[in-house]
Amino acid sequence: MNILKSSILLFLFSLTFSLSAQDTRYFEMRTYTAHEGKRSDLISRFENHTLDLFEKNGIENIAYFIPTDPTDYTLTFILAYPDEKSRDELWNKFINDSEWKEVAKASEANGKLVANVDQIFMKIAGDLSPVVSKLNSKKKIFELRTYHLHPGKVEAINARFRDYTRELFSRYDMTNVMYWYTVEKDGSQPKLVYLLAHKNEKRAQYAFSRFAEDADWNKIRDASEMDGPIVKKVDSKYLKALSFSPMK
Repeated sequence: MNILKSSILLFLFSLTFSLSAQDTRYFEMRTYTAHEGKRSDLISRFENHTLDLFEKNGIENIAYFIPTDPTDYTLTFILAYPDEKSRDELWNKFINDSEWKEVAKASEANGKLVANVDQIFMKIAGDLSPVVSKLNSKKKIFELRTYHLHPGKVEAINARFRDYTRELFSRYDMTNVMYWYTVEKDGSQPKLVYLLAHKNEKRAQYAFSRFAEDADWNKIRDASEMDGPIVKKVDSKYLKALSFSPMK
């Protein structure tokens, strides 16, 4: 029975790895800074029109978030295209859609909604991303983390997360959601970007403090950095999913 259970677990792990590794989608994370007092109108436009128009034009909706910080009036969302080559074609198809043009014009009758747009292109980190069919309903917030790496350290960070870090996150009730590497248009080294799910910010901060003190983690970190530090800087932002977000 133990052999059978081990075989089943190994098969499921292999299937999960295979599905993640074969994900050839091209992702775009866009962060919109709304004009003062306009974010609710922007959210309504997405909920009532934009999501459907994305799908109509072959663009997949992945997630829609706003920051937990009440002073941050941005909206962050993640889209997926079948592959990198199709991105510009499908985006141009969307922005030239007559229905979208009508929606945009009507929604901006009293002024523009978006003051600034930041965009990041990404590809799935096949070794790292789990297959998540449904998140635990008790997990209420997400944490978006971006790792800026020292030169030549992509393989090192990938190996550390693949072999150790994700499992240690799970030890402290942090749910691994998705992992990507950025596609830098100037050809520079990619960054690691990933999402974790937590019950709340307080639990997230406590979990990371426990993780930082974990004896196993400290041994792994020190061993992996014998040839020099791997991570130059970490950006972290807490987000909550909007009601219409496919991921929530």
